[in-house]
Amino acid sequence: MDRRSDGDSHRPGHRPGQDSSGSDRDSHRPGQDSSAVGDRDAASVDDQARRLGRELERLGVAGARVLEAWMERQSRGDFFTLPDARVVARSLIGLGECMARHPERVLETQARVASGCLELWRTTALRFLGDPAPSPVESNPRDRRFHGDGWTQNLVFDALRQAYLLTAEEYFEMAEEISGQMDPEDREKARFYYRQMLDALSPSNFATTNPDVLQETVRTGGENLLRGMVNLMDDLVRGEGLLRIRQSNTSAFELGRNIAATPGKVVYQNELMQLIQYSPSTESVDRRPLLIVPPWINKYYILDLSPKRSFIRWAVSQGLTVFLISWVNPDESYADVAFDDYLTRGTLTALECIAQATGEREVNALGYCIGGTLLACTLAWLAARGEQPVQSATFFTTLLDYTDVGPLSVFIDEEQIRHVERHMEKRGYLEGTHLANAFNLLQSNDLIWSFVVNNYLLGREPSAFDLLHWNSDSTRMPCRMHSSYLRNMYLENRLREPGAIRLAGEAIDLRAVRVSSFCLATRNDHIAPWQSCYASARLLGRSPRFVLGGSGHIAGVINPAGSTKYGYWSGSRLPADPERWLQGAEYQEGSWWPNWRKWLRRSSGGQVDAREPGGGKLQPVEDAPGSYVRVRS
Repeated sequence: MDRRSDGDSHRPGHRPGQDSSGSDRDSHRPGQDSSAVGDRDAASVDDQARRLGRELERLGVAGARVLEAWMERQSRGDFFTLPDARVVARSLIGLGECMARHPERVLETQARVASGCLELWRTTALRFLGDPAPSPVESNPRDRRFHGDGWTQNLVFDALRQAYLLTAEEYFEMAEEISGQMDPEDREKARFYYRQMLDALSPSNFATTNPDVLQETVRTGGENLLRGMVNLMDDLVRGEGLLRIRQSNTSAFELGRNIAATPGKVVYQNELMQLIQYSPSTESVDRRPLLIVPPWINKYYILDLSPKRSFIRWAVSQGLTVFLISWVNPDESYADVAFDDYLTRGTLTALECIAQATGEREVNALGYCIGGTLLACTLAWLAARGEQPVQSATFFTTLLDYTDVGPLSVFIDEEQIRHVERHMEKRGYLEGTHLANAFNLLQSNDLIWSFVVNNYLLGREPSAFDLLHWNSDSTRMPCRMHSSYLRNMYLENRLREPGAIRLAGEAIDLRAVRVSSFCLATRNDHIAPWQSCYASARLLGRSPRFVLGGSGHIAGVINPAGSTKYGYWSGSRLPADPERWLQGAEYQEGSWWPNWRKWLRRSSGGQVDAREPGGGKLQPVEDAPGSYVRVRS
């Protein structure tokens, strides 16, 4: 292990008499033209000065725009944040009061930290002297904060890394123990925000304690920090004075070209949605079309990312006539749009349009997340009227029973929902920025702090990643719809109670849903815990096929056929205990997509010639991906 610091003059490849940038400190080497050296040095200095001048100019312009955006927000009395800063402060104060009542536990933690640090300093000293002593504290391999070589090759930063991990875990363990005396809801909030605070204090998040940032600062003469300030200002402008971190290189993707690029046509539109019919890529197709109902919290193209990762393109290649709803990105004029409208002007209208386009009254349907919730409500509404145009239903990471919503519970209570409602009543909607920030907090190290380091400290552009491009392309939520959704589903959990919710004049009873169904959950889902998806599946009137994918809410779903990165579990019976189901489930390597396609063939209705968009009674409006998906918040 190299005991020298990254800036040490004796680092590998460094010659005596050479400065940190790699150029000689001597005026010139024997036989070298000193005037040529001087000209090159002067040109280099001039070039750096010009770059710094450009960045300073950009910074000044961006700073003025941030001030303008902030003043505009203040002028309309918009001080809204999600989560509510008062709730965060109260949660941490409550935890602090618990600590004050248990000084003996705090002292014990301090003693354990001190003991651990002493052992750390001992092993560090041994390693400095050449003894290959093992590190007493190891990082989780999934923790990417300390993956840089500087954290392990430099003993000072390695010791700093270990000291932080040791301290953070000891204090979090203490907080978990002490908070056990708090109200369960308050305890969850206190644990969540205390973890956020500890993560924010990581040495990787500060320029002076991150070896990669220090190395880049020396290499660029501080240009990285100046570029980072410009990036920060740009993100504040995008958030109208609030921080909206850019997670992907937006210039790398273009809708319709390399993302959301599966060929098709918009064959119908109303004020709430566009209906896309995709062009076939096979000579014959299943007789029954497939209707996809995506979530409207984000854009639909999570299912149509780059071609190799596009579920829609793959489904078309499997001989399916795919129709998909592309939801509008609402503005203040949609304030009174209700959940009922998403049913009547969304899914029910889409079913009628598919019948006109193909002549088929029977379809298969698929819903993702809240789109799955809407699909289940649609099926129950149809069942109440004695109708069953949907012959099979697929649910991706869908909650119908909201008893346990995982980490999202820290944002759900009467006070916080009322906080959101007051804001929506003023604007007519909830901005996508606020929702995105709340969801990002659930994985703050990966979705917030890694970009703080990359964008602001290293001064770099984020990489081009289709999934993160989609994640940043958030949508607004209409006031009335979002309020009823938060209250009826998350706060009061009424959907699981037969008849407790009425939509478009009908009482919703999930037990009446008797169609064949396929329910996919993902094991590490932080938005829709798999156990809750399992409980939701058991609410349906007919026992579904339940499949548990690896990874999380997105990566576990977008797991292309042929991929071996994640496997999945499947089982036939659904006992009440999900853990018991998992014990008896069969694990299989690879993507679950082919397994789903095999299941769906039972409901294909036979084969017919492939259908081109516009071949029926509906004429194309425009090419896919359509105009609604292009509206950015």
